[in-house]
Amino acid sequence: MGGGKGLDPAVANRLVPALNAFPGAFSMLAFRDGKPVGLANCFTAFSTFAARPLVNIHDLVVEEGHRGQGIGRALMQAVEAEAARRGALKVTLEVLSGNERAKALYAAQGYESYALDPAKGTAQFWEKTL
Repeated sequence: MGGGKGLDPAVANRLVPALNAFPGAFSMLAFRDGKPVGLANCFTAFSTFAARPLVNIHDLVVEEGHRGQGIGRALMQAVEAEAARRGALKVTLEVLSGNERAKALYAAQGYESYALDPAKGTAQFWEKTL
């Protein structure tokens, strides 16, 4: 769902060292029979409303042939345990509105859209490319 195409080779070559050097970044890997089948890339951020850290799941992927077997759920639970270990008050993520399978997984794990003030509506994720 990340744009429908693989990483540019130049990006792929610098990704792991860049993630390793980025403060607050961490990754969770899921293996089956010694082979990687799932990944969660996460970043620690800070809530000014609570004066505590939070963790954002930026990437969550399970290899196509391994979906529906609990790997995504296990990755999310591992992220939540690490977030708690880091003293985070919550875990956040973004999801495309049409990604029904991911939304079902997230909802089953207790995630939901949120509103700081219900009269103002739910939060949205916006971007501006630089």
